[in-house]
Amino acid sequence: MAGGGLQAVLFDMDGLLIDSEPMWLEVETEVMAWLGGEWGPQHQQKLLGGSVTYAAHYMLSLVEATVAPQEVERRLVDGMAERLAGSVPLMPGAKELLAEVRAAGVATALVSSSERRLVEAALAGIGREHFDVTVAGDEVARRKPDPEPYLTAMARLGVSPGRCVVLEDSPTGLAAAEAAGCVTVAVPGVVPVPPAPGRTVVESLRNVDLQMLNGLLP
Repeated sequence: MAGGGLQAVLFDMDGLLIDSEPMWLEVETEVMAWLGGEWGPQHQQKLLGGSVTYAAHYMLSLVEATVAPQEVERRLVDGMAERLAGSVPLMPGAKELLAEVRAAGVATALVSSSERRLVEAALAGIGREHFDVTVAGDEVARRKPDPEPYLTAMARLGVSPGRCVVLEDSPTGLAAAEAAGCVTVAVPGVVPVPPAPGRTVVESLRNVDLQMLNGLLP
């Protein structure tokens, strides 16, 4: 099997492969201003790894505006789609790691909490050729931290959780991957991530290569 015992590498998207959190902060700030409230990094931290539906409800809980959550969701997605259409900034080491895993013939998946529309916009910059399977947040019944997104990706790849490594940046995503039975590598962003059984914490994707990923499996 390609890559020794490693069957597949599964990647999160926002904050892990692409530096999208600054974009999200801009969009959220604009939408909150439209709602008549204020927004800052302390609010954004509560949304990391979550869905746009959760974000909309959280934002509405902070204001007195009588606006449908669906309208807040639409404005958030529209704002991000517009920004991703311009450019997709990759995180340091992402391009090199994706190329190495693909060149080795190891199966890959992109597993995101973002809607398919945003995943497609980001793939234009990341390179859809790097992934055998992609799973978007609006394509599963239960999003992260539920394991369903990762279980769905592995079922489509035909691989076993114990022979997969998931790379994530948020506690929410890590909870989903670990509940699915995967070995995990955490690359924390603004929210600290503590070590845990079966979890390796690194500072950057620059610290990750195929040899390291193989070494994490029993």
